[in-house]
Order: sequence, then structure tokens, then C-alpha cells
Amino acid sequence: MTRQQERFLQRYGPRALVTGASSGIGREIAVQLTDAGFDLVIVARRETLLRELAADLVGRHPIHVRVLPLDLALDEGLEELTAATAGTDIGLYVAAAGFGTSGPFLDAHLDQEREMLRLNCQAVLATSLVLGRRMADRGRGGIILMSSVVGFQGMPNAAHYAATKAYVQTLAEALHVELRPRGVDVLAAAPGPTHSGFAERADMRIGRALPARAVAHGTLAALGRPDRPRCRACSAGSSGTRWPRCPDAPASGSWAR
Repeated sequence: MTRQQERFLQRYGPRALVTGASSGIGREIAVQLTDAGFDLVIVARRETLLRELAADLVGRHPIHVRVLPLDLALDEGLEELTAATAGTDIGLYVAAAGFGTSGPFLDAHLDQEREMLRLNCQAVLATSLVLGRRMADRGRGGIILMSSVVGFQGMPNAAHYAATKAYVQTLAEALHVELRPRGVDVLAAAPGPTHSGFAERADMRIGRALPARAVAHGTLAALGRPDRPRCRACSAGSSGTRWPRCPDAPASGSWAR
């Protein structure tokens, strides 16, 4: 573990909660956090993938990983997550659970769009409120909400998905200001096209895209940096800083402050 990772663990440890951890960006963030010594609570619907990830991480690091197979698009899932983490010292929350849809808005299936709204927005609202209060009470912590570059403007043929990410983006930017005096850092990570499994579920075709590990690297590098409420397109590095930009981020190594 590097000195930067040790400082990151001291600031946001001892434990991180990562939703959407069974694949994609959420999974890569979970992997990189265990490299820094974090214990984890990992959440997703697919229990088998979660348990495989937990076994792999525990096999490589002297850490503890708790598996919570939950569907956060359901009220019961949110209630169970709140109850299961009560009394758990969580210093970092990464809201990476979500999915998208694509195609003409008038061809959309309402039930699927409502499910996306519940997962991408309602679940983020509920978990940010519960965990934000807990972190404010403890006087330190970090919250990462996964937005998207499409959240900065309307996107034809992905209209509702873009709208859900605009919600996440503006929520995170406001919480970045509100929670800072309470010792809680909030970041909106807004990646562009990423190889994460997202496009397949959304039935989208993407060309050039970042690897999920690079997005995870840039996101973690941006958390807690002064006046950085967002990691837009995950270009977390900037001229004169020690952090590389996400497209060139190494698969492993130091990313923490």
C-alpha cells in the first residue's frame, strides 16, 4: 500500500459500501478500494457474481467483505440495505448501481422506464440521505454518485436515461456544497462511453470507450480534491497534478490522495 492510499483509507475508511459491484465500474472501484485496505459492503442483484468477487478479494487481501444481494429498485431492497448497515462504520459510499435504456421515447416500455427511474434516482436519493446523515454525524466521509456525460444535456433516443443522470449530477453538485462543512466530500463521476456491460443492457452501440478500471481510477483520484464536485468524462487529472487522466490510468498502483 502506498502512502497516498494510506491517507485515503484514513480519510474515508475503514469500510466502503459499493452498489452495482457485480460488474463494470462498481466492480472495478471495489477492487481498487481493497488494494488500499478497505473493508467492503458490496451490493447488487446477482448474488453469485458478488460472492465470486468477495472470495477473490478476500483471497488477495487481509480484508472483510460483506455481500448483500439486493434489488435497490425495490422499496424492500432499500429498507433491507438501511437496516443491514445500521451500526456499521461506513466512511465511503459509491452509488454505481444503475442501468439505461435507448430508442425513441414514444417506443419506450413504461414499466422498464419506471424501474430505471427507481434505481437511478430514487435509490440514489434514499441511500444518499441515510448514509449522508450517518457520515455527517461521524464528522467525515465520502460519497460518489455515478452520473454520465449525457446528464449535461438532453440526449435524443436516450431521453429518459439522460434525464435520470441529470438528476444525479445536480444532486451531487448541491450535496458537494452542503456536506463539505460537515466533513463529507461528495463527487459526481460523469464518465463517457465505458466498457462495462452497460451498453448491452441498454441496447446501445458504442465505438471507442474507456476500460472500466480507468474510470474507477479517475473517479477515486478526484474525490476530495478542492472545488472538484464532478469528474467530467472522468478526466480527473489536470495539468500540473500528479494524477494521470483516466484514459492513460494504470491498471494498478497509486490513485489515492
